[in-house]
Amino acid sequence: LQYNPGWNSSSVNLLHVRAVGAADTLHYVWSSIGAPSVLLVATRSSTSALGIDWTRLLSPAPAGAVWIDPPGSVTHAAAVVFTKVFEYSEAGAQEELFYPTYDLSDFSWANINHTLNHTALTAEFSGVPAADPDGSFSNGSLAFRVTAYEAGGRDQALPSLLHTANSSKVEFVLAGVAPRGNGSRFVLEVAAVEEAGVAPALRAARSIDDEYTPTVFEVLSLAAQAQNESSTRSFLQWKATAYGSRSPRREDGIRCRSHGLQAANWSLPMSIVVRAYFGDGAGSSYSVSAVNISFGGEEGKVYQEKRYLSWSALLGFGQPPQDSFSPLVISIMAVALGTPVLLLLLGGCALLCARSQRYSEYEPIN
Repeated sequence: LQYNPGWNSSSVNLLHVRAVGAADTLHYVWSSIGAPSVLLVATRSSTSALGIDWTRLLSPAPAGAVWIDPPGSVTHAAAVVFTKVFEYSEAGAQEELFYPTYDLSDFSWANINHTLNHTALTAEFSGVPAADPDGSFSNGSLAFRVTAYEAGGRDQALPSLLHTANSSKVEFVLAGVAPRGNGSRFVLEVAAVEEAGVAPALRAARSIDDEYTPTVFEVLSLAAQAQNESSTRSFLQWKATAYGSRSPRREDGIRCRSHGLQAANWSLPMSIVVRAYFGDGAGSSYSVSAVNISFGGEEGKVYQEKRYLSWSALLGFGQPPQDSFSPLVISIMAVALGTPVLLLLLGGCALLCARSQRYSEYEPIN
């Protein structure tokens, strides 16, 4: 993990996470310069490096300020941008009242160097609106907690996301923010930036297995796939739940819904780092799509009571990890389903044997 590589000031936040393999390197560039975002770049070189022209990056024209050396080693590049947070409440049976939008590009972000943990590979981007006329953030903040992984495994805390060494986690947290209405619900707008020839797709997978995340049976992913390929290049994956507690339990679950993916090439405020790498050619050199992810329990009461909201997502390269039944669950299912079948087979065999060995009191005639 590198904080502001090549820059001595802490007035802005840029975190470079570099994962080196035997013949490749994965780069994650997290930043809160403009809208908070992460740039994902995969290379076929184990010595590839991130280059930053800080003077150009912080200028009004940042295009070309971020690059990867050597340029020919890049195999895939994408970005995820967290653009806005909406807040609304139900004004009637069929009506929704929306409050002024929180534009995350207008937030003031704290120095992440104080939260950087090189051992646990974690950091936290915490911010408040530059202007807060309602005072909603007087005792609260909005944060994006970042975690990198050195190996595969599963998070202990709910929603117990399954991860690989090729992935990282981001956790969106609203803590202590005063709602502006009774039963307020929140919506996070997420934008996916893809290079030319790659299109994102929103996928949903359902399973009867809720062993690791009780009562949650749906996993969603925003996957990037080339037009003539069947394999996924990068992804953003999450389970259809959020939580209203710092130590989440099943009863703290908040329903999470994802609305359709929409093309938004010219309507979203872009991250400075994304413009610095991809340039200003929206629609030609890259495309932008957006999806809204809404959080709201029963009438929004979960957040109203605890004033805490946490939503976790996994992002990385290649195919998203897929949950499977554990040996314990397979054993239980085998016993539960196998025992009745075995009893039926044994009963049938016993009846056949009884019919073939009928007893008679008469002696056979010679």
